Amino acid sequence: MSFVQKLVCVCCGREYRDDELNYYCPICGYQTGILDVKYDYDAVEKVVNPKFDSKDRSMWRYLPLLPVRDATHIQHLQVGWTPLYSAPRLAVELGVAQCYIKDEGRNPTASFKDRASAVGVMKALEKKAERITCASTGNAASSLAGFAAAAGLPATIFVPKRAPQAKLAQLLVYGAQVFVVEGTYDEAWELCMEASEEFGWYNRNCAINPYLIEGKKTVSLELIEQILDEQGKLPDWVVVSVGDGCTVGGVWKGLWEMKRLGFISEVPKILGVQADGCKPFLTAWQDNKPLIPVAANTIADSIAVGHPRNFYKGMQAIHESQGSFVAVTDEEIGWAMRTLARATAVFGEPAGVAGIAGVRAAVQSGIINSAETVAVIITGNGLKDIQSAIQFTGAPKRIAPSITAVKEVLR
Repeated sequence: MSFVQKLVCVCCGREYRDDELNYYCPICGYQTGILDVKYDYDAVEKVVNPKFDSKDRSMWRYLPLLPVRDATHIQHLQVGWTPLYSAPRLAVELGVAQCYIKDEGRNPTASFKDRASAVGVMKALEKKAERITCASTGNAASSLAGFAAAAGLPATIFVPKRAPQAKLAQLLVYGAQVFVVEGTYDEAWELCMEASEEFGWYNRNCAINPYLIEGKKTVSLELIEQILDEQGKLPDWVVVSVGDGCTVGGVWKGLWEMKRLGFISEVPKILGVQADGCKPFLTAWQDNKPLIPVAANTIADSIAVGHPRNFYKGMQAIHESQGSFVAVTDEEIGWAMRTLARATAVFGEPAGVAGIAGVRAAVQSGIINSAETVAVIITGNGLKDIQSAIQFTGAPKRIAPSITAVKEVLR
């Protein structure tokens, strides 16, 4: 049973039946006519409160809060219920009272984007699509390719030329049709939109497909539920890296729903972290001005989005949670990769660990105080981009096969 009531345009407020449209408000267009999925929360509350009773330890335990019409289309891959770690040594490094790490690199294709792709493929099957497509800097692409392979659904992927080799390898091994666009992510995105329209492919692009954020929000439902189960302290801040705005928008919606359903009385603030070489959200936030697209220049490919397509929901997340944006340099991201791994043994890719660097920057600037608790979402596994890891950690020692050589290095 689906508890979806309607789709609402965040720009003009028009309402649509959930089976009336596939993507965006036709009046406002895809640039601004983003839709939000609305549920009958009174009915949902009767089903899930005082707790989610499902024994399913995956994102599908939250079915009453997901736009699922036919559960037979859900694929077998285990998505969600990723580990949540308390990291006291890392908390000391960052200068906060307590730090939780939510390791999303443990999802099937090693990134947070699996939560969205699981929903995207499920909706494509519901709509009897013959092919599914998306544009991505890497992780959304590899996650879509994986879930499409699980469903036996052909996938066509558009990635910019800067996409890391490890992510391209995932696309190819899953059998997706891959177009490496000689241009930026924004150009790949526009080409994907054109191809989807031209050939009738189901479009997984999160910024225009309202159902994808519903998958992403499950990370917050899980985060709160896991902390409550362990009788831990709820975080004052939830921290996440920001690219096109969809992830931070989903994180906020999940937190808001946990309050609406009575699981928590107050919502944490959200810290959105951008790379210093690509920070259109932070600039708009600081200047209180509309979006101004920028050129992307950062090692963190997953958040190298100069023209964020879900600007409204990204800004809404920070405004409504009374949170903040910060930006961190590539050098600070490198520090975060090393520090996270050595304090917790969690290996994150550059965009995945940007939140760690963001916490330190926020503490140093007074946004977060030393008595507060943070929960950082690590959005992707470090094996997604090993070149960056090697760049920031240095090369290993090469020696002759003798104890003498070992002693020489030790000296």
